Amino acid sequence: MLKFTMEVVFISLGVFLALMADQWREDRKTRALAEASLRGFRAEILANREKVTSVKDYHLALLGSLREYLAADAATRPRVAVRVQGIQPVFFEQTAWDLAMGTQSLAQIDQDIATSLSRIYGLQRTYLDQTRGILQAMYLRPLSENYNGLAAYYGDVVLWEPALIRMYDEVLPRIDRTLGN
Repeated sequence: MLKFTMEVVFISLGVFLALMADQWREDRKTRALAEASLRGFRAEILANREKVTSVKDYHLALLGSLREYLAADAATRPRVAVRVQGIQPVFFEQTAWDLAMGTQSLAQIDQDIATSLSRIYGLQRTYLDQTRGILQAMYLRPLSENYNGLAAYYGDVVLWEPALIRMYDEVLPRIDRTLGN
């Protein structure tokens, strides 16, 4: 009976140790996946921040000239210069977000950071949806015939761009601290 009890104890101990080792391996894999996701988010946010920063002044200046043109009466409008050098929208990187959704690694990231990332990517989606709309409108009417629509687009964009930069600047140090940078 003692021999049987010892075998059960050793088998149980072996199974317990194997389960603990498996859990340890899974935890390491999960942490590595979360860290890789954070590194991807960090790189993507830096790239998106640079894209937004590179066009925000143009968007603000264009909105100003559009508003000046639209506020002018019919007689003075021809003298108001509106120089549209393309829409210059931001097409955001979002591979890290898509990958985090696909691998479910977002659930392994600190909840405050994950919430901030969700807000950022939500605002980026809104921006892209609005951009898609104005680009489609361009094919229906030339820009010079749709200054009201263009002014409405830039009226939103010039609010979103500083908000995105602020959101990027708030989340990046938190990601860095989590990564130990």
